[in-house]
Amino acid sequence: MKSYTNIAELIAALEAEIIALSDEISTLKQEPQSLNEQIIFKFIDTGSTGKTKDFVRSLGIKSERGSLFSSGDVSKLIKAGAEDISPELLAIARKVVSMKKKHGPNR
Repeated sequence: MKSYTNIAELIAALEAEIIALSDEISTLKQEPQSLNEQIIFKFIDTGSTGKTKDFVRSLGIKSERGSLFSSGDVSKLIKAGAEDISPELLAIARKVVSMKKKHGPNR
C-alpha cells in the first residue's frame, strides 16, 4: 500500500487499486486471440514455464528454431512479448514472474 497523509488519499489509492484489479480480471476473462496469448494464459494459469512448455509441446508446436518448445522459449515470450499479445495480458504474466521471484515457487 502506498503511503498517504490523510483518509482521502487512502480512499483514492484504494479506489485506484480496485480499478486496476477490475481491469486485470476483465483481461483474464477474455479468450486468447492468438497462439501466443494462449501460451501466456497457460503460464498465468500454472505459474510454471515447465508446465507451459509441456502444454505447448502437447499441441505439437515447435519453437522458432524448429526444435521442441522449451521453458526458455516461454520465458523469452514473456520477457520480449509479441505483437499478437495484448499489453495488459503481458503485464499480468510479468507480474506472475515477479511474484514467483519474490515468493519462490509454489510447491
